[in-house]
Amino acid sequence: MQIQVVKSKIHRVKVTGADLNYIGSITIDEALMEASNLIEGEKVSIVNINNGERFETYVIVGEKNSGEITLNGPAARKVQKDDIIIIISYATLEFEEAKTFKPWIIFPNEKDNSLT
Repeated sequence: MQIQVVKSKIHRVKVTGADLNYIGSITIDEALMEASNLIEGEKVSIVNINNGERFETYVIVGEKNSGEITLNGPAARKVQKDDIIIIISYATLEFEEAKTFKPWIIFPNEKDNSLT
């Protein structure tokens, strides 16, 4: 049996932009991606703390150490600049493997999205 478990989580980051006219996705600072073990194109769930919205999109690499968290395309309608969101990705694992799996969970500074 296989189950889905949390693989990566960026807990409580500030949205720095929302670009409705972009093709779609979420742009994430490369340093945050590395720390949370996310890769470009990976499917993520977004949870908006400010308005309760939950939706899925995929990751685009942003400038390293920029603090960028930009929702693009239709997802831009689900957030506003300065909203606080949680970014989560999942992995499908065998049940026994899932019991010992340790996800990459990071807690950036909400003010500037830095890791310090």
